[in-house]
Amino acid sequence: MAASAKSFLADAGYGEQELDANSALMELDKGLRSGKLGEQCEAVVRFPRLFQKYPFPILINSAFLKLADVFRVGNNFLRLCVLKVTQQSEKHLEKILNVDEFVKRIFSVIHSNDPVARAITLRMLGSMASIIPERKNAHHSIRQSLDSHDNVEVEAAIFAAANFSAQSKDFAGGICNKISEMIQGLATPVDLKLKLIPILQHMHHDASLASNSRQLLQQLVTSYPSTKMVIVTLHTFTLLAASSLVDIPKQIQLLLQYLKTDPRKAVKRLAIQDLKLLANKTPHTWSRENIQALCECALQTPYDSLKLGMLSVLSTLSGTIAIKQYFSTAPGTTATAARSFDLVKLAQECCYHNNRGIAAHGVRVLTNISASCQEKDLLALEQDAVFGLESLLVLCSQDSSPGAQATLKIALTCMVKLAKCRPHLSQSVVESLLTQLHSAQDAARILMCHCLAAIAMQLPVLGDGMLGDLMELYKVIGRSATDKQQELLVSLATVIFVASQKALSSEVKTVIRQQLENVSNGWTAYRIARQASRMGNHDMARELYQSLLTQVASEHFYFWLNSLKEFSHAEQCLTGLHEEDYSSALSCIAESLRSYHRGIASLTAASTPLNPLSFQCGFVKLRIDLLQAFSQLICTCNSLKTSPPPAIATTIAMTSGNDLQRCGRISNQMKLSMEEFRNLATRYGDLYQSSFDADSATLRNVELQQQSCLLISHAVEALILDPEAASFQEYSSSGAASVESEYERRMMSVFNHVLEEVESLNRKYAPVSYLHTACLCNAVIALLKVPLSFQRYFFQKLQSTSIKLALSPSPRNPAEPIAVQSNQQLALKVEGVVQHGSKPGLFRKIQSVYLNVSSTLQSKSGQDYKIPVDNMTNEMEQKVEPHNDYFSTQFLLNFAILGTHNITVESSVKDLNGIIWKTGPKTTIFVKSLEDPYSQQVRLQQQQAQPPSQQQQQRTAYSRF
Repeated sequence: MAASAKSFLADAGYGEQELDANSALMELDKGLRSGKLGEQCEAVVRFPRLFQKYPFPILINSAFLKLADVFRVGNNFLRLCVLKVTQQSEKHLEKILNVDEFVKRIFSVIHSNDPVARAITLRMLGSMASIIPERKNAHHSIRQSLDSHDNVEVEAAIFAAANFSAQSKDFAGGICNKISEMIQGLATPVDLKLKLIPILQHMHHDASLASNSRQLLQQLVTSYPSTKMVIVTLHTFTLLAASSLVDIPKQIQLLLQYLKTDPRKAVKRLAIQDLKLLANKTPHTWSRENIQALCECALQTPYDSLKLGMLSVLSTLSGTIAIKQYFSTAPGTTATAARSFDLVKLAQECCYHNNRGIAAHGVRVLTNISASCQEKDLLALEQDAVFGLESLLVLCSQDSSPGAQATLKIALTCMVKLAKCRPHLSQSVVESLLTQLHSAQDAARILMCHCLAAIAMQLPVLGDGMLGDLMELYKVIGRSATDKQQELLVSLATVIFVASQKALSSEVKTVIRQQLENVSNGWTAYRIARQASRMGNHDMARELYQSLLTQVASEHFYFWLNSLKEFSHAEQCLTGLHEEDYSSALSCIAESLRSYHRGIASLTAASTPLNPLSFQCGFVKLRIDLLQAFSQLICTCNSLKTSPPPAIATTIAMTSGNDLQRCGRISNQMKLSMEEFRNLATRYGDLYQSSFDADSATLRNVELQQQSCLLISHAVEALILDPEAASFQEYSSSGAASVESEYERRMMSVFNHVLEEVESLNRKYAPVSYLHTACLCNAVIALLKVPLSFQRYFFQKLQSTSIKLALSPSPRNPAEPIAVQSNQQLALKVEGVVQHGSKPGLFRKIQSVYLNVSSTLQSKSGQDYKIPVDNMTNEMEQKVEPHNDYFSTQFLLNFAILGTHNITVESSVKDLNGIIWKTGPKTTIFVKSLEDPYSQQVRLQQQQAQPPSQQQQQRTAYSRF
């Protein structure tokens, strides 16, 4: 809590006076001009913070030019500070507009007599390689400095050479021979050779260069057999292969050869490390022979540390396509069974190893084999995997050390995976977990609770069996108020909520309440209430929120908790609904709406400018409108009884040609109701599109609400408005395989049930009868009886992504318009910065940004000319891809009509899956289109040439408007 508060304060910039960009830069400039070295250094090191706060080119360009001046005239310590700032702000370098001027000031120091100054300059040039990859003077300086007699300068030249080789194909091609000569030269000391060899990993720009580098590395590996040399050369070899891709199979064979034949442990460790890298990057390039060779090495080695490394490579491979290749039998081969036995034999042998890590990897291999090779009969393997997991669980649950916890996490992940892909094993897995829960350490209990919750989510049938054991445990824990105990209270409560799929029994509620009163703090109670809201246990959540209302320090928190209490009460009101009892359903919905309206007022009061709670407000407003729409639909269905069709309804229908008139006024009301539900579905779609940072469960929840609106609108159409045209194909269920939560499972079963009812009625009876209205009312009640789930994003934002736009030209005062002549076009430059929170790209990442620019005429001035329609509005869109979280583009806008125009720039983003999200922001500026001098002159001449009577007529005609 303290750490998060500290980072929050740091992010908000408390303790520093808020300054605009220019003032902040002037403040730092004053420090740079100071005569005291300390103040100059302090000013330099504060620049990265400035770049983070104002990440636009105009400021960054000025700032870097000032730093370049300091670098040119300052001492070596100041130069070192500037170098560090440049390396920290690497992603802002491409925003420097005057690159030539910046490089010129830096480069002037390369001619210094001081080798340290030259070394710092070389490192500076190396750090800037991304923006000056093809500068020949920089290339020449690096080549020259490689021949220097000063070690510091040579090391700096090696650093710069590595950076330029990664960026420039020309430089890499030119320097390769020079590096080769230096490495092979007898005059070059060994430690320098060790620093030069890693440069060769960047020689992957074309096939011939990569091939030459591989040949050189091959020679080095045989010519210099010392441990350090072999380690550096082999690792460079691997990195080069991983970048150039074509030589990966050869590299795997080479590493396996060293692993098998080289007696040195350090070399074997390096080979294992590189094999792990290649297993993660390209598992599909591993042949059966490669995996077999690795298994043989692991079976033969007497060293546990090496066995652990090899097993970690095998466990990585076992979760990929490589395992299927290993077990696939080629036609006409008979030796495969014996070969494939080696991996299984190794895993079975390691399952009960006294080293926890080795045992964990062994079990993981067995689990992955069971999961991926489902077509094979692997009964013995499955049993081995379960027994191995149980023994690991017993071993690690008694130990609270970090190593034991890490191993336990691996074992529990395997348990969840095994229960998912082999449901017949889940019962024994759950029993072993419940048995161990009583005797385990608190840290292990928390992890085991998470595992139980995950299994119960996937297989709800196991929930009831868990409940007795969990309640027993809940009564005895919590003797002390330590952090682990508090965490355990939350985790256990979560499992209890998941396990008791329907409403909580009064006994369970009493036990939880007593424990919370005894030892918990407010934060624990809030977290348990949050989980209750998420699982749909709204009565429990309401009680907990009510108890917390008086324990918070700020009124914003009070209003937030009060709103949650009201929402929980509102949802609790809906649990009393019964099918066929429509009058009580209307009163329940009305009571729920009263609570929702109180809650939304409280929620609005809880929002602040920094935390506007836009998703929460949007979600709740939609829920209110949905409940009102449901209530209206039930009233409309009831109107068939209170206001049946008149006796002449059939005659009216025949004369108007509209068969629906037969049903009387209910037909028009149903049409309005259907449109209302379609409109709600569209609004849910908009909420979904604006929630870029939401987790998948929250998005699925919004999607289910949208589907319920579409379902009701479809039912209204199929039963009453257009029974012939109704199609049931597109609404058929997509199967329950992808169902993630109990809420989703129940909603999907309601959807399927309603569709079946509607389809059977649609075929049997013509509209509109009491059966049709009863079916609609029952559908509404069935949907409302499923308790709403408030998902994580409602309470917690794990990923934060925002876009900041800057337009130029921009007026000094936002309300003031920019003046443009009507015969000219305005070049509008749009720059943007993508800003992230503490976990960028946790759920999804931005691939590209769509910028939409539109202009509308606010007010006309002057005469009304006949103008082509094309010139009246501007509407254009551009797609840009952010680089280092920055993007910029330009639009050419036409303002031929005189007057004030409103320009709106709106951004939306596309993620890596190709989905468009309307994240915003929307920025507006005003433009005033003025008449150009030439047109004005021509118009005045024409007016003067007109007879006075015509001028008088024209003036009176205009004065009327």
